[in-house]
Amino acid sequence: MSEGKPVLGGAQPSAADMPAEAREQSDIAALAKGGRTNVFGFLLRLAARLPFLFIAGRIYGPEVLGRFAYAVLVVEFAAQIATMGLKRGLAGAMAQTGRPENHVVADAMTVTLLGSVFTAGLLFLFPQAMFPNSNLHGLDRLLPLIVIAVAGSDVALAACAWRYDVGASVRARSIVEPWTISIGAYVFSFYSLRDGLILSYVLSMVAALLASLWPMWRHFGWAQGWFPSPRRLGRMARRNLPLAAADAVEWGSRRLDLAVLGLFVSPAVVGIYYVAQQVASLPQKLKTSFEPILGPVITRNLADHNHAAIARQVSQVGFWIIAAQVGIALALGIPGEAVMGLVGPQFVAGALALGFLLAAEAAAATAVVSESALVYMARWRNILISLGMIVLQAGLSFALLLLVQRAGYPTPVVAAAPALALAVALGASSLVKSALLSRLLRQRVVTWRPPLIVACAVAIIVGCAFVALPHRLEWVELVFGAPTILAAYAVVIWRYGFGPEDRMLFRRRPVE
Repeated sequence: MSEGKPVLGGAQPSAADMPAEAREQSDIAALAKGGRTNVFGFLLRLAARLPFLFIAGRIYGPEVLGRFAYAVLVVEFAAQIATMGLKRGLAGAMAQTGRPENHVVADAMTVTLLGSVFTAGLLFLFPQAMFPNSNLHGLDRLLPLIVIAVAGSDVALAACAWRYDVGASVRARSIVEPWTISIGAYVFSFYSLRDGLILSYVLSMVAALLASLWPMWRHFGWAQGWFPSPRRLGRMARRNLPLAAADAVEWGSRRLDLAVLGLFVSPAVVGIYYVAQQVASLPQKLKTSFEPILGPVITRNLADHNHAAIARQVSQVGFWIIAAQVGIALALGIPGEAVMGLVGPQFVAGALALGFLLAAEAAAATAVVSESALVYMARWRNILISLGMIVLQAGLSFALLLLVQRAGYPTPVVAAAPALALAVALGASSLVKSALLSRLLRQRVVTWRPPLIVACAVAIIVGCAFVALPHRLEWVELVFGAPTILAAYAVVIWRYGFGPEDRMLFRRRPVE
């Protein structure tokens, strides 16, 4: 296998020989292509995820869904730890070594496998961690084995991203995984309403692993001459510990609300909140899928000491993500009761939580893109900020839940309390991390622009007109209201918020 720089399609550009300005334009073009692919992937994921939520809500019900949600929460946290930070750290390992790339990938996959076996073993010994409020039955004890598939798929897709192959992630995460779990949930419902959701999840993760390993093998082939070295593997694991901690904290911040809520309410309410969380997490994929593209770009610019380029790229991608997420949040949040009602009448109580969760995703965008550089420039300070955010979120969650329960508020308000705490904590994290990055780069990092406020105001006015319709016309909110809200927002952003570099996001290739 020939080594070289990551490629966008199949041709090998001589990026190292480019002038600085041309190289930066090439990086922006790569980020734009990744953005286009990820928007398409988001639409595919939306089309596949909604059927799963509909099937889970209508056929299985909120109580079974709540039990499933908590088990998956624990399993995916174990998988997050098992990757040892290599979802983002692999780009740094590739950029900082002269060894063959497929040898580095083999090391990363081996470290991940060992981490997966360790974390899966802990869950196998203590399965009650996955099912704290229900008895074990059937194949529940074997569920931890799927940690190997989840973690392995994540690192394999990170390797593909080093070659700028975002399409591999879209296929695995936006087509194979969600459609497999949707179809599996329906088919397994005829076998068991108790175990069907968990069986469909296992099937989808195995399918996603296969869909991730194939493109990785095409890019890197067999690692001929590679052999495992305990010293080398240990060094890779130790080097990525700060990244592993940052990933675990960031991932945990998005699940802490569900974990805390489960201590205060019934599994049925957890199931309702889980649906709101799943709908809100759809736009989250827009920002997390930029991370593998940003990683290689930032590591190269850091090697060249081109801090101005990093600031521009972080600001550019941050604005793209925020602009997209705010539009999606308004389109899904304003008709929130109609969106949640699709899953089942009892899930309408989660509409307020959905609104806060969507706001939290938009608030987190600046922190996520800033962290893409901070994990290489200030690893431990980034972790301390993330830990502070977790502490703030946990404290607010407990305080708000106790407050609303003692005041006797209904279920919709109780369910929304941890979502509000998450939004506040993520907003604070964005402010602190962007300020730290600006100081380190000695450049301004600006992801918000005034036209966003105007576009939001227009979208809210349009949305209120649809929400004011009689309840029997709720379907109009979904069929016509959500697209119209998004269209009104997009027109304002396109006309007043997007400059020439922003519009590159929608071109097949940059203008010469």
